[in-house]
Amino acid sequence: MAFRVEKEEYVNRTFRFSKKLLAQMEAVCDQKHISLNRLTVQCIEYALSEMEEEPGAPPAPPHK
Repeated sequence: MAFRVEKEEYVNRTFRFSKKLLAQMEAVCDQKHISLNRLTVQCIEYALSEMEEEPGAPPAPPHK
C-alpha cells in the first residue's frame, strides 16, 4: 500500500465572543500552549458530541 498524504479541507468563518469569554479562552490557550482556533474547534466538537437529542428531532450527522 502506498503512502498517501491527506489534507483536510477548511472553511473560514467569523465569530463574535464576549470580551470575558475571549479572555478565558486565551488564558486556556496560554496554559495549554495551543492556538485559539484549536481550542475553539475542540470545544465545539465536544459540545456537539455531548449535546442531548431533543425528542422527535433527527439525529445529528457524525463529524468526519
